[in-house]
Amino acid sequence: MSNKNGFQCSRCEQYHDELPLAYGPEAPAIYFSIPAEEVSERTMLSPDLCVIDQEHFFLCGNLELPIIDSDQLFSWDVWVSVSKENFKKTLDQWENPERDQQPPMFGLIATTLPTYPDSQNLKANIHPRAVGRKPFIELEPTDHPLAVEQREGIPLTRVQEIAELILHGGD
Repeated sequence: MSNKNGFQCSRCEQYHDELPLAYGPEAPAIYFSIPAEEVSERTMLSPDLCVIDQEHFFLCGNLELPIIDSDQLFSWDVWVSVSKENFKKTLDQWENPERDQQPPMFGLIATTLPTYPDSQNLKANIHPRAVGRKPFIELEPTDHPLAVEQREGIPLTRVQEIAELILHGGD
């Protein structure tokens, strides 16, 4: 997902043709701590699901932030830790055209997001969506900056700040 409008980058001073509106890691944070030689035997990873050691279960979803004065959304792809029972329920409903009618389930954020204080273990509700769409991740309403941004929205300047950090690194 990206914005058709580009931006003048304050870090490299170049003009970027597009302002991306979505980011996220390929796996939950714990996945990256597994030694490379053990990954294939200890994990199952797809773009939507992850199992580690047959005891840690994760779903990937969209944590969406409304962009102020816009009809667009900024989306973090985040991994959420769920119980084995909820993981199984998700798999059972995977191809069900009515899965978006299922009630939300509880999870804990299992992704470290740049520009925020520790985002791991934030409490969240996982709302299933139509087949082919990642679930909507709704954070518990707290004073964590990510939860505040999800409730109140972010200006386009914040989207650019995130893009610059991800494109060029740094704090």
